[in-house]
Amino acid sequence: MKRTRYVSAAAAVVLIVGGPVTAAAAVSADAARTTAAPALRADVTAQGAAKAALKHYPGVVESLDKDGTVWHVDVISKDGKGHAELEVSASGAVTEQNRDTGENAGENKALVSAKVTAEGAMKAALAAHPGQVTTVEWDDDDGTASWHVEVKGKDGKSWDAQVDPTTGKVTRSGSDSDSDDDNN
Repeated sequence: MKRTRYVSAAAAVVLIVGGPVTAAAAVSADAARTTAAPALRADVTAQGAAKAALKHYPGVVESLDKDGTVWHVDVISKDGKGHAELEVSASGAVTEQNRDTGENAGENKALVSAKVTAEGAMKAALAAHPGQVTTVEWDDDDGTASWHVEVKGKDGKSWDAQVDPTTGKVTRSGSDSDSDDDNN
């Protein structure tokens, strides 16, 4: 009962001081904040983050990793000499964290010339294990190039898939709960 009196008294003061226009503006501004808030959170998928990053910095995605609501995306330029570290927010906004133009093109040759891109590797991994991609990474440390893709399945399990950069086939996969390391 007291709360109703306070609200009524506050509304009366607004009407007396500012008139009906101010009161309507206050109500509509409050309604705008309420309806605009959910639109700020879109939760971009890995595929959406890759697309946004490549639009900002054309090239080839080298790695993509989700950290909370932010995607960290590394992109190598098409000539292999440039590198950009980007962040893609849940709404799809891209922020450039670092850019380097002094990369060794020879070190990036296999990635830049790979038939299967990060986007293709994600598609192959999702065909093998439906869910949401959480990480994609180019791996050529042992001399054999491949894409490493992590997928969080609808069942909550995380799956690791290794995708061949020439054929797009998943060559090895396993869940994080597998006890046999040869399957990971």
